[in-house]
Amino acid sequence: MKVLVTGSAGFIGSTLVLRLLARGDTVIGIDNHNDYYDPQLKEARLARFARHPGYTHLRIDLADRAAIAATFAEHQPQAVVNLAAQAGVRYSIENPLAYIDSNIVGFAHILEGCRHHKVAHLVYASSSSVYGANTALPFSVHQNVDHPLSLYAASKKSNELMAHTYSSLYGLPTTGLRFFTVYGPWGRPDMALFKFTKAMLAGEPIQVFNHGRHRRDFTYVDDIVEGVIRVLDRPAPPNPDWDSNQPDPGTSKAPWRIYNIGNSDPVELLDYIAALEKALGRKAEKELLPLQSGDVPDTAADVQDLVEQFQYKPNTSIEEGISRFIDWYLSYYPSQGARP
Repeated sequence: MKVLVTGSAGFIGSTLVLRLLARGDTVIGIDNHNDYYDPQLKEARLARFARHPGYTHLRIDLADRAAIAATFAEHQPQAVVNLAAQAGVRYSIENPLAYIDSNIVGFAHILEGCRHHKVAHLVYASSSSVYGANTALPFSVHQNVDHPLSLYAASKKSNELMAHTYSSLYGLPTTGLRFFTVYGPWGRPDMALFKFTKAMLAGEPIQVFNHGRHRRDFTYVDDIVEGVIRVLDRPAPPNPDWDSNQPDPGTSKAPWRIYNIGNSDPVELLDYIAALEKALGRKAEKELLPLQSGDVPDTAADVQDLVEQFQYKPNTSIEEGISRFIDWYLSYYPSQGARP
């Protein structure tokens, strides 16, 4: 296929591009290379495939309506994976308008491109953060998610609603994937594993929120990408049994679907840190702090729909995933030290 991937210099996007190219797809990548975190890391991710004959890279912003329209018109992608977004729950408290520009306005431009150029399937990243104030675990796509706790979460919920209107009005197959705490090699420096590793190698304390007692459904990046590819290859179908009197929040009479992609094995943050300590061969000095605004205490993914419909379930253990991350980290930042 010819696939348009937004956020192609990002953590998940670059990993996905490598997989798509390896199986023979043609990929057009879009990334604005903003400085939310170290732009050099984005350049290094991109360098892994920038010269591949099947890859074309475009340095444009999703909020640039004319540039996005021109991209669709010139390249005519058959499928689109939208991974570009302003990420981060905590940053959305400090700079909310950045999320409107990228996650709302930019996504609308992607939807318009898909509509006008008859894209066969749009797959887009949603987030476990949409579950917000929900406390019934594990989180299911068949639960209502109307109480987000951050603007980031609200922007992702908005994407799901916007996609539904395009699926309903124009017959555009759209699939939203709620990712659960993704980690692994080439990850984002603003995420906990990256921050913890850097601090521990420098002999500095790590900030542990909620006193380390919250649980997260940590999901390894390769498992996320495998799920994206499986879903991408099967455009979202309508649910013929959808009942407007008892509406199912995860499906529709339109070609619109939502799936969780998570490891389905929540881990307490203190246990996650213990696995990191083992991988690094050193103990962490912990600064225990209360839960931050916008964060939720626990996440856990119900992936039954993914298992039943795609015969797939993420299964990389945190011990294996963290070990792979540390191997990458020490090779990418050799000056920061090595395992004792």
